[in-house]
Amino acid sequence: MSQRTAPAGTTPPRARAVWTLVVTSVAGFMAALDNLVVTTALPSLREDLGGALDDLEWTVSAYTLTFAVLLMSGAALGDRFGRRRLFIAGLAVFTGASAAAAMAPGIGSLIAARAVQGVGAAVMMPLTLTLLTAAVPAARRGTVYGIWGAVNGLAVASGPLIGGSLTEHVSWHWIFWLNVPLGLAALPLARLRLAESYGAGARLDVPGTLLASGGLFGIVYGLVRGPADGWTDSVVLTTLVAGGALLAGFAVYSSRAAHPMLPMRLFRSRAFSGINAASLLMFVGMFGSIFLLSQYMQGVLGYSPTEAGLRMLPWTGMPMLVAPVAGILSDRVGGRPVVAAGLLLQAAGLGWLALVATADASYTVQLPALIISGVGMALYFAPAANLVMSSVRPQEQGVASGANNALREVGGALGVAVMSSIFSAQGGYESAQTFVDGLRPALVTGAAVVALAAAAALAIPARRGAGRPAAATGRPSAPVLESTPR
Repeated sequence: MSQRTAPAGTTPPRARAVWTLVVTSVAGFMAALDNLVVTTALPSLREDLGGALDDLEWTVSAYTLTFAVLLMSGAALGDRFGRRRLFIAGLAVFTGASAAAAMAPGIGSLIAARAVQGVGAAVMMPLTLTLLTAAVPAARRGTVYGIWGAVNGLAVASGPLIGGSLTEHVSWHWIFWLNVPLGLAALPLARLRLAESYGAGARLDVPGTLLASGGLFGIVYGLVRGPADGWTDSVVLTTLVAGGALLAGFAVYSSRAAHPMLPMRLFRSRAFSGINAASLLMFVGMFGSIFLLSQYMQGVLGYSPTEAGLRMLPWTGMPMLVAPVAGILSDRVGGRPVVAAGLLLQAAGLGWLALVATADASYTVQLPALIISGVGMALYFAPAANLVMSSVRPQEQGVASGANNALREVGGALGVAVMSSIFSAQGGYESAQTFVDGLRPALVTGAAVVALAAAAALAIPARRGAGRPAAATGRPSAPVLESTPR
């Protein structure tokens, strides 16, 4: 089989690569930003729109749920009907839903708009990597992925800052209006500058899609509701068990089907399994830590949302400085050592933060840990995408990207759920000291999980040669790229 591509007009390859990087980075930034951008706006949302605590939680959870559940389906649809075509459709849906969220007259309509945002993000996000891979020569992908990873890492980590600043100085509506001009600018560029590509022989795997979507829905729903409703709640337990059973059924089905959405043989590759395990564990530790640390800086140390975001910039802003350099390093020495080093630094930074966290900690004692965490996060984001895409054949890169993004989202939901449960068991919101009592063991857990991610990264085979990806079977592949005008 081969991967089919169709050129976008007469754009020179170098210019097309640059435009593809710009468009996919903007789209990735929008999708990643909306994971956490709402968290610091919740008090303002409640004041303006009303609603109970559960309703406010769903303004965050509705996006996470649809995003995680449909990621693999979005990648499969792009392989079948055209990646550029589906990317544009996903971007249009996301942009329209952002406008609807900004104009929401009540909490119910805001939750619905957030769910639709997640659908659009699930379609466009995994396709950013496949479009970028098709446009950039293999020898330069590490550098380009570094820039793409820097933008996405910045979006994930700066969500609370951007959301808090806009809410504090303008209004909560602008955390959603921000996406609209970006989306409207990216849509015509995507149509004119991106090349169309397809997964050769791609078919819609209806049973696999239903099993994967249902399983992910059950798992993510249970993880989202667990901290609020309790882990012994009948609905939480039912959805977790049912989701696990459906995912197990998906694995069995995919190992036997002739044309599965996610071939299970991909996981026989140490490279594919290792980077996906590392990604899942990284997001467990990072998302849960950011979720609690942003509250610690505001609720315990007394910073405003903007002040807290600015003080976290050594962590959140570091990817913009370090990730491109990390991408160049991964081109020269391979992604495995760079990712592993980044995860170890991230674990060390979280452990340091746990050690110095007190009810009146000065910013000076936190600063080294924030810098170490930022460098570590940057070293991870840059080469991780390259490791994912180079661990499979080109015609399997769409589904590989979707699977990796789905695992990241599940990891993020799991991280918030686990960290919140540890925090609640050991501390609480009653006073600054009880918050610290809960924060410390949660951060230690996050550091331990990220350290496990580093171990998973070290299990990835060392690179055999520069720019020479290994196929999922463990043998080097050299598929033919056919140019087919459409």
